[in-house]
Amino acid sequence: MILVVVEHEGGEPDRLSSEALTLGRGLAEVTGVPLHAVAYGPGAAAIAGPLATSGVAVLHVIDDPRLAEYAPEAIGLSVADLVKRDRPVALIGTGSDRGGEIMAHVGARTGLPLTANCTEVKPGEPWLVTRQRWGGSLLEEARLDGPVRLLTVAPHALEPVFGPAGAPVTVQSFATPLTERDLRVRITARVPAEVGRISLADARVVVGGGRGVGSAEGFAELDTLAALLGGAVGVSRVVTSAGWRPHAQQVGQTGTRIAPELYIACGISGAIQHLVGCRSAKAILAINTDRDAPMVTRATYAVIGDLHTVLPAIISAVRAAQ
Repeated sequence: MILVVVEHEGGEPDRLSSEALTLGRGLAEVTGVPLHAVAYGPGAAAIAGPLATSGVAVLHVIDDPRLAEYAPEAIGLSVADLVKRDRPVALIGTGSDRGGEIMAHVGARTGLPLTANCTEVKPGEPWLVTRQRWGGSLLEEARLDGPVRLLTVAPHALEPVFGPAGAPVTVQSFATPLTERDLRVRITARVPAEVGRISLADARVVVGGGRGVGSAEGFAELDTLAALLGGAVGVSRVVTSAGWRPHAQQVGQTGTRIAPELYIACGISGAIQHLVGCRSAKAILAINTDRDAPMVTRATYAVIGDLHTVLPAIISAVRAAQ
C-alpha cells in the first residue's frame, strides 16, 4: 500500500494533505497497490467520507485521547509503529511544518531515509524524485531506495485532484502505548484567530507590505485594499522584526507560504526567503520605487512609484468598480 499522513480541519483534509493524497493516488495506480491514509486527533474518523473522492481504501485512526492536541513525538511514534506493522511501499507526509516534523520522527524511529519537499516522484528501481532545495531556488534530482520510501510533498507543487466517490472508506483504529515522555512536547494552549479574518494561507488575494511601507501606521492602506478585495495582508520579515505586524502575517521561507490568485507586493524588495514564500502565486503585482528590485523583475505586472500614491488610486478605482 501507499500510506499518506493526513492533517484535517472541519471534517475534511486540509489543502496540503489533499496535495499529498493526489501524489499518493498516482503512485498507488502506477505501483498497483491500494491507497491508505492515517490521521490523528479529534474528528479523525469523520474525514473518511471526503477521503472517498481521493481514492483511499482504508483510513487508519490513531486512537488515543491524549492526542487531542498536537504532540509530534507521540504522533511520529504511532505512525512509525504502523509503518513497521504494515510495511507500506511508501509513506507520504505533507509539506507543512507539522508534516515535516512528524515525518522526521518517523524516520528517526524506523532508521529510514526521508526525502523532503518533493515535486515529482517516479517509481522504479530505485525511485527517482525531484525535490526543492535551498528554499525552492534549486531543484535536485535524487534516488530513493529502501524497504519503505519516506517523502514529503513540497507545498503547492501539485494541484489537488479529486475523482468520483468510490467505495466507502474502511476505518481501522489502532493504538500505540504512549508514555508521558512521548507526550513531553505538545500544544498546551491556543490563541483563536480573529473572527471573520481570512487565513493568509487560503486567501485568493494577498496584499503584502515590506520596508517601503514605512511604519506600522502605513499599513492602513494595505488593510483597506485587502478588505475591499476579500483578501488578507502579508508582510516581509523586516516588518515583523520591526514590530510593525505580527509574525503570523509573515510570508516567506520561515513564515507562511502562499498560493493566491493575485499577490500585490507593496514596497517589498524581494529577498530570496520572501520570494520562496510567494512563488506559488498565480500572478504578482509589484509596487515599488526601485525598478531593479528582485520582486519587480519577477512580477507579472509592476507599477514603479510610491506605494502611498499608488494604493489610494487603486483603492479609489476598486470602490468605483464595486
